[in-house]
Amino acid sequence: MKYTERISRLESEGAFAVLAKAKKMEAEGKSVIHLQIGEPDFDTPKNICDAGIQAIRDGFTHYAPSGGIPDVKKVVAEHVCKSRGIDVNLDNIIVMPGCKPLIFAALISLVGEGDEVIVPNPGYPTYRSVTNFLGAKPVPIQLREENDFRFRLDDLKSLITRKTRMIVLNSPENPTGGILTNEDLEGIYELANQHDLWILSDEIYSQIVYDVKFQSITAVPGALDRTIIVDGMSKTYAMTGWRLGYGVMPRKLAEYMFTLAINNFSSTATFSQYAMAEALSGPQDDVERMNAEFRRRRDVIVDGLNAINGVTCLKPEGAFYVFPNITGTGLTSQQFADIMLEEAGVACLAGTAFGKFGEGYVRFSYANSVENIQEALKRIRDKLATLK
Repeated sequence: MKYTERISRLESEGAFAVLAKAKKMEAEGKSVIHLQIGEPDFDTPKNICDAGIQAIRDGFTHYAPSGGIPDVKKVVAEHVCKSRGIDVNLDNIIVMPGCKPLIFAALISLVGEGDEVIVPNPGYPTYRSVTNFLGAKPVPIQLREENDFRFRLDDLKSLITRKTRMIVLNSPENPTGGILTNEDLEGIYELANQHDLWILSDEIYSQIVYDVKFQSITAVPGALDRTIIVDGMSKTYAMTGWRLGYGVMPRKLAEYMFTLAINNFSSTATFSQYAMAEALSGPQDDVERMNAEFRRRRDVIVDGLNAINGVTCLKPEGAFYVFPNITGTGLTSQQFADIMLEEAGVACLAGTAFGKFGEGYVRFSYANSVENIQEALKRIRDKLATLK
């Protein structure tokens, strides 16, 4: 049997591989604390569940328009206008079953074989994987700890060539929790406009911020004309299993992505879309409660990691990850992650799961209870003490 060469260019995602290994260990009776997966440990808020259930009872179980239900898109547009301070309408909105299909569709629509895409590194591996799959070249821009894991504009400028087609942003960022400043965003847009580049702005963590205000690059005058916003319900509203994402983009691109949707998945689940409308337009008390708890957990894990010999950790400004520097332990990223899982029962991800510039770091998700985080910190500290 023959397979295409391009299918071999797709990468897996480290979090799910580690999750499978951790689950196997648990099945064998071993204790594992899960700090590897990027999934809120909260239940979907009740009002959202009720809206989805009611939609099923009301018969919304059939095909929906491929780009999204108009009434739901109207709610999304209103949310985007309010949260980003921009002016968009239904023609700019596409609803898809999760953010990954939107990332895939945007790259398929805008990036050709031999093109170059500048991607954050360390960064979410899907950007690199899909770019490789398309026969294009992912060009890593290093996110440096000394720069709070933000783009350096001089680095970005040096990476742009005549083949560059797109710049990918993720702010707040996975895996570092770093956030681009308004000055960063203005500089990025200036370069994109100068070189006629698309900007893919993954804003899935836009509502999980702590000590700063979220800024979208689309708030920079002119940026909306060359930007695709990707956002969704998984992280903010604890709806990972509902598979809901939305994209904001120029009208012509939305028309192309509508056709892609027809040819790919037909439509996003109808009742799920009504749950999304409730999430965006309904009470936000649960979001505030979850974010307050994430903040508390962030402070516990950052303080705890900084108290461990050989480990230092910046305090992230968004998302629910920390990306500590573990070079002082004398271990590589993969060695650290393997030892902590296999010998200490703490699941985390090697920084290299997010690209070559992740060496010397690991990622912990603090989407777990304070009690479990404190126990994980103890296990890490005790295990490292035995390696001296």
